[in-house]
Amino acid sequence: MFRPFSLLYFGLLLLFLLVIFPFLFLAFRNIYIEGLGLPPETFGIILFLSLMGSYVNIPLSTIETRVPIYTYKKVRTFFVTWRVPTVEMGVRKTYITINLGGGIVPLIISGYIILFAIPDCTSNIFQTYVKLLSVLIIVAITTYRSSKIVKGLGIATPMFGPPLMTALTTFAVDVFSPVSCPAHIAYVGGTLGTLIGADLFNLPKLPELGAPVVSIGGAGTFDGIYLTGIISVLLVLLLG
Repeated sequence: MFRPFSLLYFGLLLLFLLVIFPFLFLAFRNIYIEGLGLPPETFGIILFLSLMGSYVNIPLSTIETRVPIYTYKKVRTFFVTWRVPTVEMGVRKTYITINLGGGIVPLIISGYIILFAIPDCTSNIFQTYVKLLSVLIIVAITTYRSSKIVKGLGIATPMFGPPLMTALTTFAVDVFSPVSCPAHIAYVGGTLGTLIGADLFNLPKLPELGAPVVSIGGAGTFDGIYLTGIISVLLVLLLG
């Protein structure tokens, strides 16, 4: 099926490209470079891999599940055809993959923030790591409870649930004890918390899905992970 050509629709896309996108580009640049302390030369690579990498899934493993296969056998007798149901046990394969844009890229960025960016912006590294772990655990638990198993498709999460929970949790932690690196904590705690809560906690349920391919950080969880990294940090920077 192809989208019918619409001059109005095409004009809106062109307007978005020429007018709105440059502002979004500058906003994302401020978030990644000024807010998170990432090297400026990596911004273009990060933005490209985060968006285009959502279409790339890297195979990790394969699980096999024995499931009943229902078939019908036609039996003809006395000029009448009967459909006789039969049940056989078969093997269903599910391929486990990890998404480049929603899995690998956030892991690399989070690793850089934990090892290099946070030590540069705080004098008490241990306390900052404890606060980061607190945000991560809360986001992971709430994301797991809000995630939904969609049989035949995969795992789905609310689009704006993890970002809002990340921002609220970061502010709550800051109320009890001021946070030195709120943007760093929001990004790492939010993205890794969403990745763990939505995908890793649901790994034992994979045999129930019946999906041929399951993508960690992709499909129904990519938007939650990607938006968490952008919106949660933006909210913390604006309201902090």
